[in-house]
Amino acid sequence: MFRIFRKDVEKALESVLGYSVSNFVRESEHADLSCTVAFKLAKERERKPNEIAEEIVEELVDEISEYIGSVEAVNGYINFNASYEFLEDAVNTILDEDEDYGSMTEQGEVLIEHTSANPDGPLHIGHIRNSIIGDTLARIFRKAGFNVTTQYYMNDMGRQVALAVLGVRRFGLSDEKPDHAVAKAYIEINRLMEDNPEEKEKIQAEADRIMLDYELGKEYAVEEFRRVVETALTGIMETLSNLNIEHDEVVWESEFIRNGYVDKVLKKIEELGLLLKDGAWFIDLQSKGYEKNVVVRRENGTTLYITRDLAYHAWKNENFERFINILGSDHKLIGKQLSDILQLLGLKPPEIVFFEFVSLPEGSMSTRKGKFISADDLIRRVYNEAYSLLKDRNFSEEEKKEIARSVAVGALRFDFVRVSPEKPMTFDWKKALDFERQTASYIQYSHARACSIMRKAVEKGMPDLEISGEICTMEERKLILTLSKFTTVIERILRELRPNVFADYLMDVAIRFNDFYTTHPVLKESSEVRMHRLAIVDATRIVLKNGLELLGIDALEKM
Repeated sequence: MFRIFRKDVEKALESVLGYSVSNFVRESEHADLSCTVAFKLAKERERKPNEIAEEIVEELVDEISEYIGSVEAVNGYINFNASYEFLEDAVNTILDEDEDYGSMTEQGEVLIEHTSANPDGPLHIGHIRNSIIGDTLARIFRKAGFNVTTQYYMNDMGRQVALAVLGVRRFGLSDEKPDHAVAKAYIEINRLMEDNPEEKEKIQAEADRIMLDYELGKEYAVEEFRRVVETALTGIMETLSNLNIEHDEVVWESEFIRNGYVDKVLKKIEELGLLLKDGAWFIDLQSKGYEKNVVVRRENGTTLYITRDLAYHAWKNENFERFINILGSDHKLIGKQLSDILQLLGLKPPEIVFFEFVSLPEGSMSTRKGKFISADDLIRRVYNEAYSLLKDRNFSEEEKKEIARSVAVGALRFDFVRVSPEKPMTFDWKKALDFERQTASYIQYSHARACSIMRKAVEKGMPDLEISGEICTMEERKLILTLSKFTTVIERILRELRPNVFADYLMDVAIRFNDFYTTHPVLKESSEVRMHRLAIVDATRIVLKNGLELLGIDALEKM
């Protein structure tokens, strides 16, 4: 709805000025929308901004639409405020559309690749930041109307996987959760190499041999690699499911050797005169300013990660209009190399969201050394703390467990996504579960409060809801305007790929709702005001519910 109000403002200004000034229209603390074009014109005409702003406002009188309630010039700014009709239509639209509110009609095929962790052990806290960013973007793109596919790109060909295979071959699999069992074998084989230099040389030689045999498709190697990778993947997918995350597809890196895409890409590189051969094969990147060339094939004939990744992205170019990768900041160099090579090949590069790493007070992590905080451990820890907070609540045991799970997942997902991807973060689970702070539980509690008000209204024989713009207080007006911005925020995320923007938006809704509720009685008011405020409460409930769904967080009705 806010989009319509903004378009009306831009259209009115364009009618007066004769050209679009959308770049000069923005939200403001002093008005619903403010236009700064008078400052630009003042410089050009050597006049005072306020004089020009006042002249434009005079001409705007005949261009005012029903959604523009007022327009005035203030110190050179042209300030617009929404009308009573807009406030009423905004609330009624939310109530009418209900769970569809916020949906858009964008079209196109979008691929979001996220998580894609090596299958040598369980996910750790860095991985789940990747997963949560990717899953949240997928949910938002789907809400916008795109046909979205999420993929886990399985690195089944690297040295780490080969060592995990040799670890399982030598030490077997324990009875632990599958991904933890693979990690245990991987840690053991690395420990053996560290403690015994002679064994290290033999193991590394064997790893090189089975990597080559796997790439060549030899049956024994395929069987061993598949067994270990699928075992790890089973555990990884269980962890993701516990965070309300699912992938549509798992794409195996090795498949791009089997299906010929690697050969097609190498042939294209050679045809363009970019391929250098001197034992190993290189891509000449001097034209892109690189000092070193990129190796795409070793002397023994095996390809490298970037070779298969180029093939994967050639396939993406053929099947998707937009393809988005979520990568840790340590992948910036390879991400740039990938993008530059694809452009040399005449292909579209991926849109990449780089994220910084997550830490806990416990410090740094290393899967190889067995020093890491697994996502499973973190989920368990946060769940136990959430459950302890509910021990004195008047719920059944089953309800406590279910609410604790929803609160724990909400705490993790919200805290991991609310920080801008390019900023490092430290996850503090005690703060994340504080019901009084600006956390996921605060938003969930706000939704539960709205549900409670509506339940009580129904019990008292709630009449038809009827919003009245004319009696809106300042707090009600601010809340309704915030509710109306749902799709505006989604549009911004589609452009910027920053899901933290939506987390901030939903928190703003919860804060404004609680400000409203604290100072505005609802059920005790007279009939007209009660119907009016109940309409605002129910509209808020819908926005919070739909918003929590986009963040992958359960919208609890009781807490």
